[in-house]
Amino acid sequence: RGPPAPPPPPPRGRADPPPPAGPPGGGAPAPATWTVLLRHGQTKVSVEKRFGGLVDAPLTEVGLAQAAAAGARLRGEAFDAVITSPLRRARRTAEAALPGLVPAAGRDEVEFVVDEQLRETDFGAWEGLTFAEARERHPDELSAWLADPAVPPPGGESLAATIERVRLALDRHRAERPGGRLLVVTHMGPIKSAASLALAAGPAVFYRLHLGLASLTTIAWYADGPAVLHAFNDVSHLPGASLAGE
Repeated sequence: RGPPAPPPPPPRGRADPPPPAGPPGGGAPAPATWTVLLRHGQTKVSVEKRFGGLVDAPLTEVGLAQAAAAGARLRGEAFDAVITSPLRRARRTAEAALPGLVPAAGRDEVEFVVDEQLRETDFGAWEGLTFAEARERHPDELSAWLADPAVPPPGGESLAATIERVRLALDRHRAERPGGRLLVVTHMGPIKSAASLALAAGPAVFYRLHLGLASLTTIAWYADGPAVLHAFNDVSHLPGASLAGE
């Protein structure tokens, strides 16, 4: 039997990934499972900078254009599956990307999967509120939430719980498609969760990462070694994108 095929490349426009170190003592490394994580496009909630975890807001016209631009960036790329949050803003973004993708080797089509576990964080009583409104109504609870990732909003979900939920979901999809390439269309919380897991950085990294709308983040997950974050918050496909963020 010949040597294993090299890992699939990340989306065009990124640098080629470095080869993994491989197992101790030499030998061929295990193939990585790649996740390309796409944040949904703009909604009215994101424009107004409100807590919108489970608010099922549709994309705005700008958001639809962002979704189309992300789809154009990924056109012709090979994937085993598109896995999306069930919320409308993510599903619509996923649907914009799906037609341009091609099936990975050995597949007749790109699988389309809706996964409830890849929804946004549930912000409980703060859903639909701005940060200022949440502070005015729940000052002590908001301070506690900012200080401790294990503290949930009133009636909601903590950042630590979000990370664990996303870890279990990604582990499941990677186990089902080992060595595959997955487009995961989701939200700020789950994508930051994936990045924190890849970096072994812990929940505190949430407050130190900016993640733009319709951005792409690429992670290679190795069964025999640590994950590698190849790209984060790539918005080069969006009109007017700059390093200053959205």
